[in-house]
Amino acid sequence: MVMTKCDQASIKTAGLIIIGNEILSGKTQDQNSFFLATELRSLGVSLLRISVIPDDLEMISKEAALFSSAFDVVFTSGGVGPTHDDITMEGIAKAFGVQLMRHPVLERTFHERYGKAANVAIMKMADVPAGSEVVEFETRNFPLVVFRNIYIFPGIPRYLQEKFNLVRERFRTSVFFLKRIYLRATEADIAAILNVVVEKNDCVTFGSYPILGNDDYQIIVTAESKIEADLAVALEELLGKLPGNIIVKIA
Repeated sequence: MVMTKCDQASIKTAGLIIIGNEILSGKTQDQNSFFLATELRSLGVSLLRISVIPDDLEMISKEAALFSSAFDVVFTSGGVGPTHDDITMEGIAKAFGVQLMRHPVLERTFHERYGKAANVAIMKMADVPAGSEVVEFETRNFPLVVFRNIYIFPGIPRYLQEKFNLVRERFRTSVFFLKRIYLRATEADIAAILNVVVEKNDCVTFGSYPILGNDDYQIIVTAESKIEADLAVALEELLGKLPGNIIVKIA
């Protein structure tokens, strides 16, 4: 297989599985998707899919297996607490045909944190898929469980954000270069021009986003690439084709 220049730009891919009946029923608003999408992009990682599924063992198992094979790194959010519906660990274990095991690091952590209050429900959280890595922190954050390429995060946004920030450098890769063009026009006005430029610039990703209620500009066109020189060429071509009187600013 011949590697193209775009392939050689080293794009790391990610998938995110949000687990929880409360998200699908509207009882809780998901904040973790936006946080992880933003953070991963800043690290140069391309988040390609987000799946929101219920607390269902079979669905967790199938999604974990599918995502693990499809993406370089996978994040799960939710289903890791002490109650009956916290079955993410079990679902991931099932996906790969391994048993749940009581991890000594987690067992020690929960005993130290809860003492005599470390009952059966709490100790359930020490059971992880056999072969998991447990990442300990110098802070008071509970350790993070990683199984193969799956990072298993809690669903509570504050806890997820704290843990992610402690391991974020694991995911850093070459950056995305991004330019935004602010236009006083409609998408219909620029569609033909944009389509021509998109067709000729394989290593650059373009987006067009209408903006409502703004008197200064009505569209933001984004151009993004891992290859800075290719982005510069595409941007010059696009600006050369667009009518000058509709360009408000470039950032």
